[in-house]
Amino acid sequence: MKDYLEAAAHEVRRRDRAVEDEAWIRELLARAPFGVLATVHDEQPFTNANIFVYSADEHAIYMHTARTGRTSANVSADERVCFTAFEMGRLLPAPRAFNMSVEYKGVVVFGRGRVLACAEEKARGLQLLVDKYFSHLTPVADYALPSEEELRLTAVYRIGIDAWSGKRKAVGEHEGAFLFGSINR
Repeated sequence: MKDYLEAAAHEVRRRDRAVEDEAWIRELLARAPFGVLATVHDEQPFTNANIFVYSADEHAIYMHTARTGRTSANVSADERVCFTAFEMGRLLPAPRAFNMSVEYKGVVVFGRGRVLACAEEKARGLQLLVDKYFSHLTPVADYALPSEEELRLTAVYRIGIDAWSGKRKAVGEHEGAFLFGSINR
């Protein structure tokens, strides 16, 4: 039996579901509406769901969250982080509960997180976020760019990516397959 504590963190156990196509991984990170950041302090794991943006140019993830709190404290104490973004596909019923399943696509990122201190870096990270989520709006015409005071009061996190992995489960025809929330009782 394989010792998974000895395996690389980004190694996917189910090789038949592993996605090594980096373009596929980048595309999922570009379209996923939110992700989950995992940090740790001492031996206590902590997760925080948040909006994010992947910068292919920098091979980094940016997110914005509170200046103070568990995320900030944990990242300041230990820069090692794990981040995941995913999409749920169809639910796959089966005659036995044991065989019921779900389609999915996901990316897990391992890297180093830090809170940006430089106002210029913060502004760039925030603009990347605005461009992803509010792409139909134009700076200055539709919204004011952040002031120096606003940049001072906000926290932008940058995750430099050390490793990542993609994983998906997709099946063809499957009797009774449905999307979550599409069946009313």
